[in-house]
Amino acid sequence: MEQEKWFVAAKKADFEAWGRQFGISPILARILRNRDLTEEGQVQKFLHGSLEDCYSPWLLKDMDKAAAEILEAVSEGRFIRVIGDYDVDGICSSYILTRGLQLLGARVDTAIPHRIHDGYGLNDSLIEEAAGDGVGMIVTCDNGIAAAPQIELAGSYGIKVIVTDHHEVPFVLEDKSGTGEEIRRELLPPALAVIDPKQEQCSYPFAGICGAAVAFKVMGALAERTGSDRLKAAMGEFLEFAALATVCDVMELKDENRILVKEGLARLRNTGNLGLRSLMEVNGIEPEKLSVYHLGFVLGPCLNATGRLDTAGRALELLQSGTKADAMNAARELKDLNDSRKSLTSKGVAQAEGYIQEHHMERDKVLVVFLPQVHESLAGIIAGRVRERYNHPVFILTQGEEGVKGSGRSVEGYHMYDAMTEVKRYFTKFGGHAMAAGLSMKEEDIEPFREELNRNCRLSEEDFIPRVHIDVPMPLVYADEELAGELELLEPFGVGNPKPLFAQRDLIFQAGVRMGANKNFARFKVKTPEGAIKQLVYFGDLERFDLFLEEKYGVESAAQLYGGLGTFRMSVVYRLGKNTYRGKTELQLVMQHYC
Repeated sequence: MEQEKWFVAAKKADFEAWGRQFGISPILARILRNRDLTEEGQVQKFLHGSLEDCYSPWLLKDMDKAAAEILEAVSEGRFIRVIGDYDVDGICSSYILTRGLQLLGARVDTAIPHRIHDGYGLNDSLIEEAAGDGVGMIVTCDNGIAAAPQIELAGSYGIKVIVTDHHEVPFVLEDKSGTGEEIRRELLPPALAVIDPKQEQCSYPFAGICGAAVAFKVMGALAERTGSDRLKAAMGEFLEFAALATVCDVMELKDENRILVKEGLARLRNTGNLGLRSLMEVNGIEPEKLSVYHLGFVLGPCLNATGRLDTAGRALELLQSGTKADAMNAARELKDLNDSRKSLTSKGVAQAEGYIQEHHMERDKVLVVFLPQVHESLAGIIAGRVRERYNHPVFILTQGEEGVKGSGRSVEGYHMYDAMTEVKRYFTKFGGHAMAAGLSMKEEDIEPFREELNRNCRLSEEDFIPRVHIDVPMPLVYADEELAGELELLEPFGVGNPKPLFAQRDLIFQAGVRMGANKNFARFKVKTPEGAIKQLVYFGDLERFDLFLEEKYGVESAAQLYGGLGTFRMSVVYRLGKNTYRGKTELQLVMQHYC
């Protein structure tokens, strides 16, 4: 069985004092400290932060310049084109900027690159097309920071460009005055204004916002500068899209992001956007019960599916729907596309695992998998699934229309974009950030790319052992309804703010019953060291759990447990929450890990 490393967080603070000051239990105070909060103001903001606690858009470098240039273009009647990206963040960013500019009276339209024909971000053909259409200004969103040649081309046509992005800024390493010490020099595009919190010279306090949040900030600045009542009234809807994109682009739910998602989610439950309401309806989501899970794993994938298997313009059309009938038709199409995407993804994951075994890649630190028959738009999803399975950085490469295209997904401790910068000569195009990236390259360069990437990788075998970070070692007898209710103060949960994990040693597993229509999860009766009887639910891989039992306690162990004859001592990591079923809410203890 694959081993795991369990770690108990040991960050120090006066938990009793925090508890008294904020009216919370010492357990909750300890969890907050584990979220890297060290100051009382941070705790206050985490628990009770509101939109008033978000940062001023004017702190973003070049915001003043961008606002002035955009408003000048609007007043002069220049034709503005918003150019976004084909994922959820790009679609939401495009919606925010386009709708906001329309409310200011701009002549504006939207172009979203086609994943297959155009690839990511700006390209020469998009610039040529804009010039032919008489575009006077391009405003990018969720892209542009790495498009210096294209922005230079736009300038040659007299097209002004404003970049709004959140991706890593391209850089080169240069020798510092002949000392041998290398320094990073940013390669900023020649735009009128570049708004990207990742710039070294940007003083924005939190660089972890997504592209739609940057667009939201731009609209906030324009609303403030113009005093437009229509634009101010639309900021609530724009917040919904910033929240959706923050979750779907897997941004950490820390600092400002936590507030944007918390406030945006509350508004999404009563959204007036016909497209979003219809997408909830066709997926059977009750709006008042909408959660971060639904954003990231139901609505987001439906919006993403259009960019993967068709054109992301259809997702934008859904969000811009003017009638309920149009919205429902578009929502059904998106759901059907996503169902098709799920099937293709499952096949692709199976092919990737077969490739890894056939090519004996078990010694590779970075997995580079070439699947020429897989649809290039699915590379990122497949890379994510393979990364989860092997806990290694993964690149999935496919055969595109013009050479090899691919996506990478990383693990903790491996900055993917920096690693790719070290071998950038193999790429015709690349971009990304610490945990994810995209690339284009020639097929003949795949093997040397794989070899050099692995040769340069500084991760050790220990880095590939899955880590389980336990917030509090806590006996099950303390896991009660009062604490479960208090944990709701920590919501919304997500990357950077995971659901708290607790642990207990020496539980005796006495009985188990398989549940669900497919018998794919189970409820176990366990006895605590204090003699209390508790119920644990497990939604993980039951076959692996049964195999673990039989390896540890003998071949009949699983049968004995499900027959109610278990005497198996185990330690578990668990989560605490509430479960509502058929109108009844009860405490739920969910086993996450075991040993």
